[in-house]
Amino acid sequence: MSDTFDINQYKITNEPFYQAQSNEVALYEAAYQVRLPIMLKGPTGCGKSRFVEHMAWKLGKPLITVACNEDMTASDLVGRYLLDANGTRWLDGPLTLAARHGAICYLDEIVEARQDTTVVIHPLTDHRRTLPLDKKGELIQAHKDFQLVISYNPGYQNLMKDLKQSTKQRFAGLEFDYAKSEVEIGIVSKETGIGTDVSAKLVKIGEAARNLKGHGLDEGISTRLLVYAATLIKQGIVPRDACRMALVRPITDDADIRDTLDHAIDALFTE
Repeated sequence: MSDTFDINQYKITNEPFYQAQSNEVALYEAAYQVRLPIMLKGPTGCGKSRFVEHMAWKLGKPLITVACNEDMTASDLVGRYLLDANGTRWLDGPLTLAARHGAICYLDEIVEARQDTTVVIHPLTDHRRTLPLDKKGELIQAHKDFQLVISYNPGYQNLMKDLKQSTKQRFAGLEFDYAKSEVEIGIVSKETGIGTDVSAKLVKIGEAARNLKGHGLDEGISTRLLVYAATLIKQGIVPRDACRMALVRPITDDADIRDTLDHAIDALFTE
């Protein structure tokens, strides 16, 4: 498969919109020049995945993304033998494809994966830059363009779900947070084409919810959800209904928190 595989199918052809908040673009570019592995830390929906997509586009490199989950095995990352009409054949996993062909491999929410799975990335994150395929008896030397990027939300970490220090200290880190209000207003408007007056009201609701984090909410309203609400409004949905559907109902089942946020919505969208 590796002889005929076209890594260019993973290239991003259209520029993904990303609004820089600080010097994260320059920092990432510097890290990529020496192929440092990168860890992105920040709350859900604050732009980590969009940032990786933007950087892959900007650098002209293919991007292979893996959405990590608790059922993911090492074989899901590196590959496995499959049985077909002609016998058995080896199928590279996404990590192997990226290492073999020179893509950026993005492991999204890596702490969702089991720790015995994530240890397979260790040889790729130090001076060796190798990936052992034990089942195949092959040692891959990573392509010169290969880079490993992981992300996670520190707010969700606990003793049962966290990265080991032996993994964390293999990465350089970039920390993300929700954008400042004026920047976030611009992001919502740019993403959806909605007016800045409506975007400003949505951002105020988002900020109100984020102030409740730790006081009834595990996580605040993300920029992603603000974009969802703006998209519904753009489709002609009444703003109050759009906000309840996109901003409140997904994040809480607590009646008091729901009522508090619903009142904030009614106060901002009176018509």
